[in-house]
Amino acid sequence: MVNYENFYPGNYSSLDPEYGELFTGYKIPAGQLGATTSVQTANQLKEVTNLLNQGMKVVEVSTIQPEVFEMIPKQHLKEINRLTKLTGTETTLHAPTVDPSGFTQQGWSEPNREIAEKQFTEVAERAHELNPEGNIPVTIHASSVPGTEFIPFDAVEGLTEEEKKRWEKYGGVPQRMVVVNQETGEFAPLVREKRFYPEEEKIYDTEEELRMINNSDWINKITNLAFYNKEAGDLTDVKAALGPLILEANAGKKILKEDILANQVAFEKLGKAELFLDNVESSFRSLYNRAYKYGDEKTKEALNDISNDWKKQAKKMEKKSEEIKKIKDDEIKNIKYADFVLSKSQLINITMEKLKQMQTKAPQIYKPVEEFTQEKASETLSNVAFNNYNKFGNSAPIVSIENPPYGSALAGAKDLKNLIEITRQKFIEKAKRRGISESQARKAAEKLIGVTWDTSHISMMRKQGFEKEELIKQAKTIAPYVKHVHLNDHLGGGAHVDLPPGMGSAPIKEIMQELEKAGYKGKKIFEGGAFFQHFQTSPHPYVLEAFGQASSAYGNYFAGYGAVLPEQHFSMYGGGFSGLPQELGGQIPGKQSRMSGAPMQ
Repeated sequence: MVNYENFYPGNYSSLDPEYGELFTGYKIPAGQLGATTSVQTANQLKEVTNLLNQGMKVVEVSTIQPEVFEMIPKQHLKEINRLTKLTGTETTLHAPTVDPSGFTQQGWSEPNREIAEKQFTEVAERAHELNPEGNIPVTIHASSVPGTEFIPFDAVEGLTEEEKKRWEKYGGVPQRMVVVNQETGEFAPLVREKRFYPEEEKIYDTEEELRMINNSDWINKITNLAFYNKEAGDLTDVKAALGPLILEANAGKKILKEDILANQVAFEKLGKAELFLDNVESSFRSLYNRAYKYGDEKTKEALNDISNDWKKQAKKMEKKSEEIKKIKDDEIKNIKYADFVLSKSQLINITMEKLKQMQTKAPQIYKPVEEFTQEKASETLSNVAFNNYNKFGNSAPIVSIENPPYGSALAGAKDLKNLIEITRQKFIEKAKRRGISESQARKAAEKLIGVTWDTSHISMMRKQGFEKEELIKQAKTIAPYVKHVHLNDHLGGGAHVDLPPGMGSAPIKEIMQELEKAGYKGKKIFEGGAFFQHFQTSPHPYVLEAFGQASSAYGNYFAGYGAVLPEQHFSMYGGGFSGLPQELGGQIPGKQSRMSGAPMQ
């Protein structure tokens, strides 16, 4: 670490294979190593200048809050572009942490997703001002909502072979699964746990819990429907009383007023029942739409059978309704209408029985959050990427989707890989609809949609008991899709922290080797804002040492006689460019002459 006891300890020898105590064992050229600006200020021009003054070749403009990003003047972005041209450096951009799926604190909604899409489109367009000629990576978090957490197989109590096979691609079993109500956007956590009953102890896994919650939801909806149908009452006695009159009316016989009056009680009961039957029919239509919208193929197949029977009866009833409108004889009209209501009751009763038989084919109202966010986020991100491609062509910014801290949705390599593939495919379909060839669209999608892999975010999965080997496996899975890297270290706890490489225990060397095998040659950024906040010193020298570029001897040097080469010495005698007054491009306020003390003109 920093040595204040000697005048100058000297750099570690390049012949020394250790390169200092922070060395990760993996060498990276200094020009590929960068840092982020402070997320707390809109004065990103000042932040970029400060980092460039430290000798950095890559700077990531980073703002977490949308309102901070929108405070950045457009002139500042253009000035940053001029600075990078002047200094031969590069910039990347971290977008504000808005959930691309459309989740907010109030839950999910499609309007929220559309707002997120507009925000990210604007961010990417403004990023283009930082580098109009190149494909600047724009990092966007894959999600900001809680997700499924896995635990290693050897830590699972009561693990079955079927479970192990089912979850093998994830390297563990879900200890907690978060599901989303697709109608309301609300979350529900499902936990793998042991339950105790009088006759047995049984372990319920999260998928079984998911089936139960969907079945329970479906049964409740059918039960409510059955309640309204029950309130309509048993119309058997009404059918028995009015049946003969209905037959006579259908045969063309005249119905007398006395016949109607003699069955007044039956007609009154039928009138009350009709109100409930209308409610049942309306609720059934809503339930059918809900079930078809969220059901799988088996559910839709069962619903299609119900639909076919309903259509046949509905046509007959529609014909009866049209006939009733044409009848002028009040007695005949009353009898025909009674026949219509009884037919509706019969149709609803038959339909209710078929719905009850569908309990094993319940629609998936509750869905794993990973599946839900993949569907919604891919729509947002593919639109952002395509809109920018449509506007800027081959120089469009790269939509680089970051794995969020472990414990969030889409934090693992498998889920993030699926998101990238779905997003690219949607991009291709949009491009084809605009007349772009599939081969050209696929090439653009692979170029402009990829991953920002954060090494500390994925290291947080060790809190669940995973070893370093799993982190390396995750890197290998995602490596072909990586466009950008956040190279942060982590100690393996549950907190989201970013330490300079070499100060934690993440297998950074092995992770980078996996990315290198897949051909990754992009920039590597250390997110050092929190480190600076706590230690009030630039982390960049430590990052350089971690990758074999320099020692961590950094800061003023102290010996037995106090500070040597103090800053005041140079400010008094004008040694160095930075000691010039501001009027001449230096850093010292030029209020008065340092030679005579006279005020500056």
